[in-house]
Amino acid sequence: MAWKNLSQNSLADGLIGHHEALEELDDVEALIDWSEIERLLKDIHNKSRGVQAWPPLMMFKALLLQSWYGLSDPALEKQLARDLLFRRFIQLGLSEGVPDHTTLWRFRNRLEKTGLCERLLAVINQQLSRRGLLIRSGEVSIIDASVIEAKQNRPGKGKDGRNTQDEEAGYNVKQGSDGKRKTTYGFKAHVNAEEDGFIKAYELTAGNVHDSKVFAPLLTDKEEEVYADSAYKSRVHDELLKEKGIRNRVLERAYRNKPLSAEQKRLNRINSSTRSTVERVFGVLKLHYGMAKARYLGIARNKARLGLMCLAYNIKRGVAIARSCQMSAQGNTV
Repeated sequence: MAWKNLSQNSLADGLIGHHEALEELDDVEALIDWSEIERLLKDIHNKSRGVQAWPPLMMFKALLLQSWYGLSDPALEKQLARDLLFRRFIQLGLSEGVPDHTTLWRFRNRLEKTGLCERLLAVINQQLSRRGLLIRSGEVSIIDASVIEAKQNRPGKGKDGRNTQDEEAGYNVKQGSDGKRKTTYGFKAHVNAEEDGFIKAYELTAGNVHDSKVFAPLLTDKEEEVYADSAYKSRVHDELLKEKGIRNRVLERAYRNKPLSAEQKRLNRINSSTRSTVERVFGVLKLHYGMAKARYLGIARNKARLGLMCLAYNIKRGVAIARSCQMSAQGNTV
């Protein structure tokens, strides 16, 4: 399938005045080697016949915008049509139309079905590592999970009499810091982050899947030590980490008639300071990326959304660290 040719600028593009608001994403543009991303996406439209498709790199960058600005598919379509910043970032001229929300929806699901979300995350992390922003020597993994409320989370009956709740979600019961039990019908985002807050791996399950079930799949086998809260503590995990030669920093847990010793409490306090990094990651994803509420039905579609959030988050995290390093360097030269 051929791609639309969007390389030529129209007269209208040449009339756009300069304004710093249009350059807000230029740091993102400069940080990533987009040609490498484009090569990875080149086979996503592999049919030899049919109407010309939107270039995959343009579609991917549009989905990054969706994550950064917390937009639904219809809202993204509207924003692409009227926002000069968005058009500049995806390199779409003013004379061009925009992909409709169903096209955006299908492209995102295609990324998940082909396993490209995970591969894109790996490629972007490799680029960040080459730039010295994501440190891989002495690699640390911090594993945790966070609940996502389902799009359709309340029981009810549809026209056919069936329950309207998302059938692939599940109930999660958690005791809050105030001691009260909170029940949420939805999903769980499972994440492996490193100590600077970059996401290395992710998974999405129904809300009733225990955190510990996704512990082993999130390991990269390159880490030297692993941090996690006490929900992940078990003899099986202790033996797994020992077998892999990974230092075990999973928080100790108390059992009935077997409280924590003073030494275990001390170690938990030390390890908690590092483990809390992943909680800040979830905080950003929920507050700024809309992760707290599912936007689609089913695990596959919401996993695709989560994967793009992780990609978008890592890119913005890389930009923030690069800016900080640049400011420090400028300060040292003054």
